Amino acid sequence: MVNKIIILGGGSAGFLAAMALKTRLPALPVIVIRSKDIGIIGVGEGSTGGFTNFLHNYLRIRPQRFFQVARPTWKLGLRFVWGARPQFFYTFAPTTGRHTPGLRKPDGYYWGEEVDSCDLLTAMMAQDRVFERTADGVPKIHSAIAYHFENEKFVQFLEEYAAGLEVAIQDDTVVDVKQAQEGIAGLVLASGRTEAADLYVDCSGFSSALLGKRLLERFVDYAPSLFCDRAVVGSWERADEPIKPYTTCETMSAGWCWQIEHEARVNRGYVYSSGFISDSDAEAEFRAANPKVSKARVVRFISGRYERAWVKNVVAIGNASGFVEPLEATALGVIGVQSSLLADMLLDADREVRPSQVAYFNRHHADSWDSIRDFLAMHYRFNTRLQTPFWEHCRRDTVLAGAEPIVQYYQENGPSPLTGSDLLRCRDQFGMRGYYTLLIGQGVPYRQTHVPSVGEWKQWNAARTKYRAAAMAAMTVREALSVIHSPHWRWLDR
Repeated sequence: MVNKIIILGGGSAGFLAAMALKTRLPALPVIVIRSKDIGIIGVGEGSTGGFTNFLHNYLRIRPQRFFQVARPTWKLGLRFVWGARPQFFYTFAPTTGRHTPGLRKPDGYYWGEEVDSCDLLTAMMAQDRVFERTADGVPKIHSAIAYHFENEKFVQFLEEYAAGLEVAIQDDTVVDVKQAQEGIAGLVLASGRTEAADLYVDCSGFSSALLGKRLLERFVDYAPSLFCDRAVVGSWERADEPIKPYTTCETMSAGWCWQIEHEARVNRGYVYSSGFISDSDAEAEFRAANPKVSKARVVRFISGRYERAWVKNVVAIGNASGFVEPLEATALGVIGVQSSLLADMLLDADREVRPSQVAYFNRHHADSWDSIRDFLAMHYRFNTRLQTPFWEHCRRDTVLAGAEPIVQYYQENGPSPLTGSDLLRCRDQFGMRGYYTLLIGQGVPYRQTHVPSVGEWKQWNAARTKYRAAAMAAMTVREALSVIHSPHWRWLDR
C-alpha cells in the first residue's frame, strides 16, 4: 500500500507530479524534497497542446493566477526554417487531414510551394497573429494553443500551487540513499534526518539519482537516430521586437537553433553535435546569428531513456526517466502524461501497487519516448537545407526506427487519411497528420496519382485567401496580453 510518497526534485517535473497526485488523491501525504543548491536549468521552455489540457483540465488550474505569476505567452505551433522551403509551420491542429469543401482530396495533397495559409492557424502564424478579435475587440481565445514559459517564473507558480494543495516542501540535500530488497529504504538528508516513504518519485533530472544511479536501470541510447548532444543557450531583453506566436526552429551548420518568445525576453539556443563542431565554434556561430545575446553557456545532454521508468518502489518522471532534445518541445507534455498516469493508477488501485499496472506504465514509458525519437529522426533524415558534413551525415545515417513504415507508406500513397492509427503506436502523440505535416513541409516527395483540376486549385487558393485576410485582422500576442493583463479582463472558467 502507498500511504506516503516522497518526490525527489523540485523543478517542473517534481511539482507537476506532486500536483497530479494531490489532485487525484488529496488525502495522500506527498513530500517534495528539493535542494536549492542545485537550482534549475533556467532556460526558456515551450510546451504542446496536450500539456495545456493537462494544466487546465486535469489539474484544474484557472488561467487568472497562472497568467499573473507564470507570465506565459501563447504558442500556436512551430515555425521551421528547415528543408527545401523558405519556411513551413507545424500547428497543434495539423492541417493535412482537413478537407476543404469542393476538393476531391484532403488538404495535404494541395500543399504547393507556399504553405503559409493552409488554415487559419498557419495563416495567423505567418502574420505573427495569435487570436481573432471578438465584436467587443477582445481576443477570441481558442484551445489549439500551447505556451512559452520562463522556467523560473513557471516553477515559482508551480511551487505556490503545490503548497496550496498541501504538498509538503522540504529544502534539503540528499547525502546518502538507503537501499533494501524493495528498492529504496530511505533518503539521508544533510539536515541529519532520514525520510522514508512507500513510493519514491525520482524527479532529479539528468542525474536520475534513484532510478539510474542507485537502482542501476539500463539506459537505452538514442545515438543511432539523434546525434546532437549539446546546446549553447543565451537570451536578451526584449525591445520592440514582435512577440511571435510560435517557437522558431532554424537550421544551423551542425544542428539547429530555437527561439522562444517571452513577454520581456527572447530566449535562443543552438542544439548541436559535438562530433561535428567544437563548443567554441558553436558559440561563435550562435553569436553571429544572434548578436544581441550577452552571456551564454553550454548544456550537455544525452538523448535516450531508461529501459523501465518504474522499478521496485521508484518511479522516474521527466528527465530522470529519459530525455530528447527540445525540437518538438515534448518535455513538459511527457511529464504531464507520466504524472497523470501514475496518479490515476494509484487512484484506480486504491493506492495498492499492482504488478500489471507497473508493467503497463513501463510499456507506456518505452513507447512514448521511442515514438518521440522516431518523430524527431524524420527532422534530420529529410532536412536538405544545408550541405554541411553534419547534415550529410544525418541524411545518410539517421535511423528512422519506428517511423520507417510511416515514411514508406507516405512515399507510396501521399498524405492519405486511410491509415488512421494502424501505422502508429497507440500512444503516439503526433498522429498521422503530424507526420504528414512534417514530411510535406520538408518537401519529401511522394508518388502523385491525383492531378488537381483548375477548379480545385481555384477553390484551394480562395480558401487560403480567406484565411490570410482573417489572420491579418487578428490580434498580435502583445495586443492580447495587454487585454488579459488589464484589471477589466475576466477569464471564463474552463
